[in-house]
Amino acid sequence: MKGTIMISKRVTMLLPLAVLSFAVSVFAQAPQATPPPPSAPRTVQFPKPVEKTLPNGLRVVVVQRSELPLVSAQLLIKSGGEVDPADLSGVSDITASLLTRGTMTRSATQIAEQIEALGGNIGSSAGWDSSGATVGVTSSRIGSAMEILADVVRNPAFKEEEIERLRRQYLNNLKVSLGQPGAIARYVAARLVYRDAPYGHPLSGTPESLPRIKRDDIVRIHGMFYRPDNAILVIGGDMTPENGFALALKYFGDWARPATEMPKMPVGTPVSDTKNRRIVVIDMPEAGQAAVLAARSGINRSSPDYFRGIVSNAVLSGYSGRLNWEIRVKRGLSYGAGSSLDTRRWAGSFSATAQTKNESGAEVASLTLGEISKLATGELPDKELTTRKASLNGGFARGLETTGGLVAQVSSLAVYGVSFDQLNQFVGNVQAVKAEDVKDFAAKQLNIDSTNVIVVGDAKKFLPALQKEFPQVEVIPVGELDLNTASMRRAVGKN
Repeated sequence: MKGTIMISKRVTMLLPLAVLSFAVSVFAQAPQATPPPPSAPRTVQFPKPVEKTLPNGLRVVVVQRSELPLVSAQLLIKSGGEVDPADLSGVSDITASLLTRGTMTRSATQIAEQIEALGGNIGSSAGWDSSGATVGVTSSRIGSAMEILADVVRNPAFKEEEIERLRRQYLNNLKVSLGQPGAIARYVAARLVYRDAPYGHPLSGTPESLPRIKRDDIVRIHGMFYRPDNAILVIGGDMTPENGFALALKYFGDWARPATEMPKMPVGTPVSDTKNRRIVVIDMPEAGQAAVLAARSGINRSSPDYFRGIVSNAVLSGYSGRLNWEIRVKRGLSYGAGSSLDTRRWAGSFSATAQTKNESGAEVASLTLGEISKLATGELPDKELTTRKASLNGGFARGLETTGGLVAQVSSLAVYGVSFDQLNQFVGNVQAVKAEDVKDFAAKQLNIDSTNVIVVGDAKKFLPALQKEFPQVEVIPVGELDLNTASMRRAVGKN
């Protein structure tokens, strides 16, 4: 009886908690019917970069922001994968990656240990239009870090053992990528958009090009392009311009400018048109899913259409963007769909992509093109445009929260010759884009009749449906795919 009374009291005490817990659970699971609207955009004034050019031609940019005792410095070479020789794709990326793997006086281990002792970080890599290295430390230790940065950029050893180790890593990564429908679709899209122009090859090389790269090729790339008159040093954070210029002069002032002229690299991007449009299927019977990608040439970073372009892309992309909403949310055909406007020194590209089950590959391709087309012909309500602008502005602001993010943004503007005023004009320029601007941009720059379509997957499960809409479909078995040429077909008898 006593035990019964105790249990009864316990139940009585726990009952209100259970009811409260249930109520909280129900409340948490019930989504708000209408999300709150975004607040009005806020203007933020970022510090204005200050610059000067050293006698050897090195452009130095310092942007002071002293909220935290941190400094990031990035030495950029204004050449990247675009300068790879046709038969040596990947050589610029490998050259940049090797910078931090040993110099004439420091081994890779010593570089890592010395940076770690400073409590900092260091890295090097290449993009399509630039290469270089970055360090980040507390402001009191920036001098020691700059000494290491100058050493890795100016005096890399390019040791054979490091080259071979990196080559194996690149080949292994590429092997993994070439087993994934999404990665294959991106490689194929680049070839369809850029064809045999420099941007067409994979930045990190191909299975055929990587074994051909020798130490002499790497040394040649470094000697031709790693020079002060082809470089930009950006220093950002807790650093005055005067101190930044003094550091630049101390560690880079004696970097000799070669007597030879910079190589002339005529790089262009083919224009997307209906005549050259291709619908390509990469038949990958073992694929568990199909990757669908629509791609075409885009605009360059300095284009007057830049802000109209990024707002147009924001309407299509993101979780609440039209592509994801139509393909994932409404139809459940993909875990995610989106788009990208990649702007470069020369014309970049626009792409829209999603992964789906093989059986719905043709349907997703049609839906993707349909949403792109509606951007030029349909309505764009103010409420939708306001929300997508807010997402775009929020992403920009987040990218500038850290010292490294600020330096990366300033570096990008410097590489592409864009005014630093855009840092503080970004929000205003985005807000100035109207629905008619988006419609006009989409009609001129995102015409689906000149947009390539790539589907990678088990072709027998989607090809008949795809051919009903696109009778001119090309089918390339994955074993015959050749990323070294715009034809993308391996020559007969070539392994």
